[in-house]
Amino acid sequence: MAATFSSYKRLARTWCLQSQLRSLIQTGIGSRAAGAEKLAERVRQEQKNKGQEEQIHETPLKQQVRKLVQLTQQLQHVHPNVLAKALARSIVYQDEDIVVVDKPYGVPVHGGPGVKNSINDVLPVLAKILFGLKAEPLHICHRLDKETTGVMVLAKNEKMAQYLQHLFRTRQVLKKYWTVSVGVPVPSEGFLEIPILEKKIEGPQPHYKMTLAPNYHIAGEDRKLVRTRQNSNAHSAVTRYRVLDSFDSCALLELHPITGIKHQLRVHMAFGLGCPILGDHKYSNWNILAPQFQGHFVTEACSTFLSCL
Repeated sequence: MAATFSSYKRLARTWCLQSQLRSLIQTGIGSRAAGAEKLAERVRQEQKNKGQEEQIHETPLKQQVRKLVQLTQQLQHVHPNVLAKALARSIVYQDEDIVVVDKPYGVPVHGGPGVKNSINDVLPVLAKILFGLKAEPLHICHRLDKETTGVMVLAKNEKMAQYLQHLFRTRQVLKKYWTVSVGVPVPSEGFLEIPILEKKIEGPQPHYKMTLAPNYHIAGEDRKLVRTRQNSNAHSAVTRYRVLDSFDSCALLELHPITGIKHQLRVHMAFGLGCPILGDHKYSNWNILAPQFQGHFVTEACSTFLSCL
């Protein structure tokens, strides 16, 4: 009886819906609804076609940038095993002691609050992918900033990790970075030897930044350099830089950090040379947190530099 009653209810509901639909069509409301649906479908199709046309007219550089952005967003949210597989495909060198991978942009080396994926977290999985289920986890020997991409050395055992960490700590490893600056440094080559310290920035957006703490200041009418006592909280920082190429108001530089102070390259570029690194929003403005202004010349400069690499 219950089943029969349920069947009657479904039939009655179906008949009512059909009657309402016929009524809507007869009154013209249904036709207007159908017209609205057709219009919505046409708009969706036009947007889809527009997106396809934009991709067709993309330059090779824009295609690479778009793919990089998509990959970066994916790696920040994918399952750790997927990140480990991506690292396995990015190996640039390997021997019996070390594995060298190309660290992707936007992925931090170490985990922390709010960090879903980090290089350190997926090292056990990476070792199993490369060497089998019983493999010893790989070891981190140095760090790279989250926004930095490039080669990263991993040790296959604890003894090699300690040895490499000692080499990095005692500055026996030569590290070079390529970067694009907003502005062209003058002179085009030289050393920056300016101590750096961390300072709290007061204001509506209180935050901390690394800044310069020079040992000299300009004094007198003849504007002589006078040596001052170094701030006890400052750290000695030395950077060698060289302009490889320039275009309009941008430059491609090779940076060699002689010392390893936090945010050293970013601070020396922004405050020492007055040419902040492209995309470095934190050090492009001193007392506020605001996006770095990037004119149309930036895209043209990047296209020029990338075509030469």
